Amino acid sequence: MSANSFHHIPVLFNETIDSLNIKSDGIYVDCTSGGGGHSTAIAKRLSTGRLISIDRDPQAIETLKERLGGFECVTVVHDNFFNIKSVLANLGISGVDGVLADLGVSSHQLDEPSRGFSFHHDAPLDMRMSIEGMSAADAVNNLSQQELQKIIFDYGEEKFASSISRAIVRAREIKPIETTFELSDIIKSAMPAAAKRDGHPARKTFQAIRIFVNSEIRGLDDAVSDMFDCLNKGGRLSIITFHSLEDRTVKQQLAPLAKGCTCPKNFPVCVCGNTPKAKVFKAVAPSDEELAENPRSRSARLRTAERL
Repeated sequence: MSANSFHHIPVLFNETIDSLNIKSDGIYVDCTSGGGGHSTAIAKRLSTGRLISIDRDPQAIETLKERLGGFECVTVVHDNFFNIKSVLANLGISGVDGVLADLGVSSHQLDEPSRGFSFHHDAPLDMRMSIEGMSAADAVNNLSQQELQKIIFDYGEEKFASSISRAIVRAREIKPIETTFELSDIIKSAMPAAAKRDGHPARKTFQAIRIFVNSEIRGLDDAVSDMFDCLNKGGRLSIITFHSLEDRTVKQQLAPLAKGCTCPKNFPVCVCGNTPKAKVFKAVAPSDEELAENPRSRSARLRTAERL
């Protein structure tokens, strides 16, 4: 696959790069480098500094090696950013000045039919970011109705999860569900007409199955904590989320870091000794201009914390 075919539109691009407060001699980690848009912008701002560009997608790794090959300061690593501590330890890095994580699925993964992420293209039902392990087809054909219902409800926040999961089980008893259009049609058949008028009826279920297959939420809380732990004093962690489940997890992990004294308000002096570990900045949403140019950015939020 050529680098030119891996296309991704970075969301909140300028806001994210600015949020990292990049120093030319600093060490930075792009946890989800994808097509290399953020990594390239960071690398251009470095002189004696260093950038570690991580991605779990082998197609992205091919692209990153080609697009970032001209930067001596960049090290490309094929791994899941959930393993950031071991990645840095293997490189002999004890602390970094900035960490960026752009969560969710990339534009390339959505737009490349063969990856099976999108209900807009008929393709083998895959959805694996790492192109290994359990696929979406494995999940819908082998999990129980109760397991599917819980996944679709919890990860897709889909109120018709029960009827959709039952329809999936009925359909697979006739023949295995193998393509994105097959699954999309099954979902549509399980929903009332009124529900089909509020966006694409398969959107929430596809999101849920993708999140499950790629373990995007399970372990994210620990990953946020690990990313923050890797920061040097004054270092910043910037995370872009794309749906409420991600954003809630990130927000809940960052909020306690900003809390200081927990003594009752009527205490004349602090006796707990607790001090804030981080300054947490207000979440940033896309501008009207960005929304017009890239409608996919509508649910994106950027959250940043600086280690004190």
